[in-house]
Amino acid sequence: MKSIACAFLFLAAACPRAEAQSCPDTAPYAKAREIIQDLGDIVAPSGIQESYTAKIGGIEQWLNVRGQDRANPIILFVHGGPASPLLPTIWQFQRPIEEYFTVVNWDQRGAGKTYLEDHSGSLGETLHIPRYIDDAIEVAEHIKQRYGKSKLVLMGHSWGTAIGMGAALKRPDLFHAYVGIGQFINARDNEKISFDYGMKQALEHNNTAAVEEMKAIAPYPGSEPITRERIIIARKWAQFYGGLSAYRADSKYFFKAPLLSPEYSAADICAIDQGNLFTLGRVLPELLNVDYKGVRSFPIPVVMFMGRHDYTTPSEPTAAWLSKLTAPYKQGVWFERSSHMVPWEEPGKMTISLVKYVGPLAQAAWAKDTEATKRTSN
Repeated sequence: MKSIACAFLFLAAACPRAEAQSCPDTAPYAKAREIIQDLGDIVAPSGIQESYTAKIGGIEQWLNVRGQDRANPIILFVHGGPASPLLPTIWQFQRPIEEYFTVVNWDQRGAGKTYLEDHSGSLGETLHIPRYIDDAIEVAEHIKQRYGKSKLVLMGHSWGTAIGMGAALKRPDLFHAYVGIGQFINARDNEKISFDYGMKQALEHNNTAAVEEMKAIAPYPGSEPITRERIIIARKWAQFYGGLSAYRADSKYFFKAPLLSPEYSAADICAIDQGNLFTLGRVLPELLNVDYKGVRSFPIPVVMFMGRHDYTTPSEPTAAWLSKLTAPYKQGVWFERSSHMVPWEEPGKMTISLVKYVGPLAQAAWAKDTEATKRTSN
């Protein structure tokens, strides 16, 4: 499982490929996995619990759908990474959300279960941000049709926000609202803020080794290419000082979560690292050029969940962008005890915030659509 710790946002280059090929033994965790599965079973007659593949973008991709009431609004949750699926970790935080929303998790092309479906060389050639955006749109259209919804809530985390925002801008007609968690606005700005934070903390803690290591890549990002090697050094120390999980030097709770997931077999867990290695080098150049600073108006309501201590995709650029944005509705929510991992760090506040700020947007749109349908039928 050591290599899984490298799979999160830009760090896969530090992981030897051979290590990623060794799959974990889940047998020692079998009884715990059974208990988690039993607790997570949705038994209410009104509920829904499905996991299946659908043809998306020309390939089979895995979808997981969970909720206590089919009548509730649906959230399409776009995972981070690249290629860091949410599905093997949802047992840690998602159940309360499922009381108010039906949640769809999707293993993207090259990630998790979907990686196992197809990781051919020809599939690798399709790994481009515009293709992921089109996949998200196809998933939304599929979910709408399958579950009889007029629109969905689109929510992204980290890398998933680069995809989610692109999908919301391209097809706003599909969505009640867009929710960003650890939002990408400008990749180069993120890199500078993250590096500066790591250096500041290292100096304050008299960490000479960290300071010297970061000096070797300074100024960062500067005018030199942002290589994986430079990213690893820059992110290493920002995350060590709580920039990934607040007040923590590591995030073992997240990286080891798949061992207890009833949704993921040993082969699926192994595919997390394999998919990350397969994906990162192909998408990194495009990801480093992501820039939504020029987006001054948004066609649908937008809500941003921002970790106060996030120095992985720092919240400062998101707050500044949101303050200048024109949208039908906008709301920023600060999570004061969170860094980048808001759903895990403050799951209660996240659930309340979704119910308070996002639920009414979906309900209002549903009521409006219902009234329009009645008028048309009369």
